[in-house]
Amino acid sequence: MTLFEDLKWRGLIKDISSLELENKLNNEKLTFYIGTDPTADSMHIGHYSSFLIAKRLAKYGHKPILLIGGGTGLIGDPKPSKERQMITREEVNKNVEGLTKQAKEIFGFEVVNNYDWIKDIDTISFLRDFGKYINVNYMLSKDIINRRLETGITFCEFAYTIIQGLDFVHLNEEKGVTLQVAGSDQWGNITTGIELARKRNNVELYGMTMPLVTDSNGVKFGKTEGNALWLDKNKTSSYELYQYLINLEDSMIIDYLKKLTFLSKEKIEEIEKRHLENPHLREAHKALAKEVITDLHGKEEFEKAVKISEALFSGNVKSLSKEEILMGFKDVPSFDVKSGTKLIDMLIDNNICQSKREAREFLNAGSISINDEKVKDENLEINSDIAIDNELLVIKRGKKKNFIGILK
Repeated sequence: MTLFEDLKWRGLIKDISSLELENKLNNEKLTFYIGTDPTADSMHIGHYSSFLIAKRLAKYGHKPILLIGGGTGLIGDPKPSKERQMITREEVNKNVEGLTKQAKEIFGFEVVNNYDWIKDIDTISFLRDFGKYINVNYMLSKDIINRRLETGITFCEFAYTIIQGLDFVHLNEEKGVTLQVAGSDQWGNITTGIELARKRNNVELYGMTMPLVTDSNGVKFGKTEGNALWLDKNKTSSYELYQYLINLEDSMIIDYLKKLTFLSKEKIEEIEKRHLENPHLREAHKALAKEVITDLHGKEEFEKAVKISEALFSGNVKSLSKEEILMGFKDVPSFDVKSGTKLIDMLIDNNICQSKREAREFLNAGSISINDEKVKDENLEINSDIAIDNELLVIKRGKKKNFIGILK
């Protein structure tokens, strides 16, 4: 299977600027780029699904360049419905630093910052050297700009597509880049770069977009209630990422395996067969989690995520370290508890139970446990003897209510 056929099979090609691109991808060695604006100091799992294309093409001999938009990030790509809120220069610079470091660590390719060349272009030069080549009617035909005409669009946002286009021209002139790849929402900006290069330098550049990775309802991959799943493991732990991936909807899991892993067609079809026969085993989900987390953070982080998950599921919390417990119960209510406090007082003082009567009912029913051991004695003294690492208490009320007590 050729590279282009593999990309098609995986559902990774939405638009291409020229039919010639298939032959070029299969038989030539192209220098290409993919970029992102620094809206945060870490990429999230949605970026990962797009940036994987750099690794795929590199495996076939193409040369990737990853662009961090320190210049374009000061303006912001127009949003479909309203003006994008600008972020400060200081925040942009901080984000550029974080993204550059992360991109080098995860993907290992050359990273450039478009602020390095945009900052040197004065207004007159921008208008004469770039603006004169792009017709206003051409810009108005761009979907994202056209959709904003009714609600209003600033000239700042309006000009964004030319600025991204000049990135393409600059990288072609300085680094021999002939291809830009991006998510499908960037098609308008890519084609502006192609148009600009054709009119300004009489060269043909190429563009390719990938469908945005979404769930069955069209929601972008990795967007959970507005909270991104960060690639920085200090922001989103490998365990949290594992839990997200292992609980993805069954109907989409094979699609994710194709788009987010380097597993072969034969291997994915084999996993799909077993998944359809026994979906409850979640073999496809586990394969996805293993591939993604290992690629991002290494084998050790994946094994740690599995260990925490299995220990919490089986009620074996004592097998975990303090760090692992805090990782697994990151969003659980926590509180400090003084050594020597009676159990019933701890339950009421920290709103685990609402009254002594309710606390006694739960205790007598065997519904309260500490570190996976049921407790019934309301006068039990809370001290280091019953704490993990002499400090940590995992308190459970029933099957779904969890709390973390930290012994002081």
